[in-house]
Amino acid sequence: MDATVFKALLGFIYGDSLLVPAEEDERDEGVLFQHLLVAADRYGIQRLKAMCEKKLREHIGVSSITTILALAEQHRCNGLKEACYKFLRCPANLKAVVATDGFDDLCRSCPTVMKGLVVAVGILQKPK
Repeated sequence: MDATVFKALLGFIYGDSLLVPAEEDERDEGVLFQHLLVAADRYGIQRLKAMCEKKLREHIGVSSITTILALAEQHRCNGLKEACYKFLRCPANLKAVVATDGFDDLCRSCPTVMKGLVVAVGILQKPK
């Protein structure tokens, strides 16, 4: 675990607050919340996990969505997954994401996410 992530995790456990170091830029902040989400899930800290999910919703974009969507699937973050699907319902966003290398990786590593995406964008009806 990265020292910055560990420091933020301890700050939450002992101080009941989620502090992001001032030197973190927006991209690094998104990565920090990704790592914190994994740690929160691993150690069963549900409140921190929920806070990270909320923060990650603010970082959904073309360059980050495949990683965030994979994390949402792996760590059972259904609200975060739905936020990603909502972003991908916009044809311009979907087209931009499909053109990334991350999309190919997501297709290989999380096939269930792809099935959910097909349903979310309205290509198929959700099975009853």
